[in-house]
Amino acid sequence: MEASASTSTARRLRAFRRWMRDHGVVCSNALRLDAAEDGGGGVYVRALAALREGDLVATIPRGACLTPRTSGAAEAIEAAELGGPLALAVAVMYERARGAESPWDAYLRLIPEREPVPLVWPADEAERLLAGTELDKIVKQDRQFICEDWKECIEPIILSGELEVDPDDFSLENYFSAKSLLSSRSFRIDSYHGSGMVPLADLFNHKTGGEHVHFTSVLEASDSDSEDGEDPNNASADEQSTIENSADIPSGDDDEDLEMIVVRDVNEGEEVFNTYGTMGNAALLHRYGFTEMDNSYDIVNIDLALVTKWCSSKYSRRYARARVSLWHNLGYSGCTSQDADYFEISYDGEPQLELLILLYIISLKSDAYDKLASVAHDLIGDDEVDSISSVLKVVRVTSSNQHPDISGLEKLPDVKKLLLNESVCSALVSLVDMRESLYGSNTLEDDRQKLQACSSVNERNLYHSLVLRVSERTILHKLKKHASSWSKTKKRKQL
Repeated sequence: MEASASTSTARRLRAFRRWMRDHGVVCSNALRLDAAEDGGGGVYVRALAALREGDLVATIPRGACLTPRTSGAAEAIEAAELGGPLALAVAVMYERARGAESPWDAYLRLIPEREPVPLVWPADEAERLLAGTELDKIVKQDRQFICEDWKECIEPIILSGELEVDPDDFSLENYFSAKSLLSSRSFRIDSYHGSGMVPLADLFNHKTGGEHVHFTSVLEASDSDSEDGEDPNNASADEQSTIENSADIPSGDDDEDLEMIVVRDVNEGEEVFNTYGTMGNAALLHRYGFTEMDNSYDIVNIDLALVTKWCSSKYSRRYARARVSLWHNLGYSGCTSQDADYFEISYDGEPQLELLILLYIISLKSDAYDKLASVAHDLIGDDEVDSISSVLKVVRVTSSNQHPDISGLEKLPDVKKLLLNESVCSALVSLVDMRESLYGSNTLEDDRQKLQACSSVNERNLYHSLVLRVSERTILHKLKKHASSWSKTKKRKQL
């Protein structure tokens, strides 16, 4: 099977190379496109000769990119007033439906029908494998939104008959497939084309911190500034790959090529990597369908709702509402995503400062709380909240002990230590336990053993979900260990 897949990929690569020549895509002789060694039909890029920083290794005409403007469906897309990811999804589905008649046929045959992102996993499998992870709710929401988009925007185009294609080619399943390609492969090109599929550019694999090539337009950055204030790099969540210094070309002129520049030396024989940005495994799996072991950009979120639930169970709902309200009144807030507020726990297990402040306020005794509430208005300045100075003010007002030396504190870790009393540390441990319970009955060690025995090729979905689970749970374990250690340190100092 692997030999057959490799032969098929080699044949498609030859057709793609001919396509590049016919469409003006220039790829350096120092680069070679090869079939992936795992036999899965993928492609990677390696260096046939040493590459040095500044080398130009490829140019791609804008007209060779598959966009809502260049697609044969352009008129229908414009008539339907579609834009952004919706427009590009229609363009991709339409060109796929045209088969050999599409100008992008050789390119579309080279890339997969769909990317292995959780969005296109079987729904029951995704729910089981992603339970408790950062992607659990996100993937479910994605599915809901995509179904709504298809019903409201894609189905009317099919029913109109304007595109003259088989309705099955625009099915909900094919729309999911197109969305997976956009998530993983689309690039922001410019304000005229918007985002699109950039042949050759999307064949370079990602490596965090290991980028060799970067994409840029020929025009200088100063020429790409939008006069109307529009951000030319304003890609949506499923269009995260961008082309740096992308140029606004309202005329639709395709003369300016996109360039691929070496930004870090590559030795002969090495794979040549791009980077999709500094992302944790949740983002990588969500958008691109893979994870990286020991990804230092991994984080875990603890929802404000979880903190409120813990506080309500320990005290009361009224107590929780009052404490959270005071925290807000002091100018604090967590991170916000759609309709949920949350706090980030870093790869090292460090909790976000705003979470510690909230737990500190929750742990205050009644007299200290009342005192803080009475002066809350005076503690808020006209300027944006300065994390360190605001924390020092809160500690001064609420602490029964004198802290003559806290005025000199300037580093965030030192300020955090002021908030880590025994009650706050205990709360952190309780929150970790509650967050951990979302993963189910399996322990962290269970997941580690499963991961060790899992095949990244034959059990791809399971493997990458386990990498994500293990990383997140390890972070929570670090936080719990830190909290226990901080609590013991405080007790020793009090003795």
